[in-house]
Amino acid sequence: MTDSTMTTRQKVEASMKRRRSAETRFRVYGMASVLFGVLCLVVLFGNIFGKGTSAFTQTVLTTELTIDAAELGVTSASTEQELRNADYEGLIKDHFKAAYEPQGRKERRDLYKLISVGAAWQLQDMVIENPSLVGQTLQVNLIMDDDVDQWFKHEYGNDSGSIRLSEKQLEWLNSWAESGDLHTRFNTTFFMNGDSREPELAGIRGAITGTFLTLLVTFLLSFPIGVAAAIYLEEFAPKNRLTEIVEININNLAAVPSITFGLLGLAIFINMFGVARSTPLVGGLVLTLMTLPTIIISGRAAIKAVPPSIREAALGLGASKMQTVFHHVLPLALPGMLTGTIIGMAQALGETAPLLMIGMIAFVVDVPGFINDPSTVLPVQIFLWSDSPERAFTERTSGAIMVLLGFLIIMNTAAVMLRRRLERRW
Repeated sequence: MTDSTMTTRQKVEASMKRRRSAETRFRVYGMASVLFGVLCLVVLFGNIFGKGTSAFTQTVLTTELTIDAAELGVTSASTEQELRNADYEGLIKDHFKAAYEPQGRKERRDLYKLISVGAAWQLQDMVIENPSLVGQTLQVNLIMDDDVDQWFKHEYGNDSGSIRLSEKQLEWLNSWAESGDLHTRFNTTFFMNGDSREPELAGIRGAITGTFLTLLVTFLLSFPIGVAAAIYLEEFAPKNRLTEIVEININNLAAVPSITFGLLGLAIFINMFGVARSTPLVGGLVLTLMTLPTIIISGRAAIKAVPPSIREAALGLGASKMQTVFHHVLPLALPGMLTGTIIGMAQALGETAPLLMIGMIAFVVDVPGFINDPSTVLPVQIFLWSDSPERAFTERTSGAIMVLLGFLIIMNTAAVMLRRRLERRW
């Protein structure tokens, strides 16, 4: 009897020991998985931030330049068109030619390559804004070429030289850097310009404006349609086979690959209705199709969360079904609906595939002014820059990703704060 009891106890203890060991291993595996995920995020964001931080600074050369009226062929009383047509590029070239006396055509060409083509437009904008500058000697910060920008940010001080710059160019650059004339400043161009073939002139203003207009169209269409659909399906629709099919399809659409909505938008909005390609209007229509399932599902969940006692009390006091829904249920469910809408909009903000299908991959320099103007969006702009061969576009790609991540964090934080502030616990 005693031996039998001891044997059973030993079996139980051995079983408990195995269970504890299994629980310990599971905890270790779980902690390892979490740590691995965190490590991957750290590596990813470290790589993005390491490459993208330098995109927010720009290399410029401080020099004294005379706005020679005779060379430009204009005066302070000239019209805006005359000021615009003046040869500012030639003025800059003559200034550097006189200051550094390059020997031969090759040295002159190497010297002129150090200055960005945007320096002439920069000078043009200054003179057009203030025509009284004509005839004066100014201290200006001229934008440098992207090769110079990359060299000064990442290679200056190294003895390895540069594969993109000649020895004479490095000699000029080192002398400017030692005198303090060559320096970096905050890159306003990155936020104020549209896209450009020249990396030092490329900016995200056009993409941000196009993104805002596209999301505006998406919100104005998806929110009222999604809320109306959620209210009808949850409060008014009869429970039959047809509504079950509709509900199943809505749930399935939430998991459909986003590029499918791009194909649908291409077939319907562009080919059938003739909406112009690469505009915020067609982009907003496509993203509306994509975000509607998310808004409808979150809206129905928010309506279900309202206690039945609210409806019963309203109906008991003589309110109609419509009054009960719109005066009592909807105001209580609205915070949850807004949260789902913000999450859906955040998802739309990061989408690229459906917009590629409707032509928003086009190279657009001008900043769009309305929903029917050609434009692109920030994710597509990142895609375009990532495929560019110039080295300077790498940091601008990472910088644009940082801006996009900032918008996504803001939108998701707003959704969480809105839910916590307006949510009611029953």
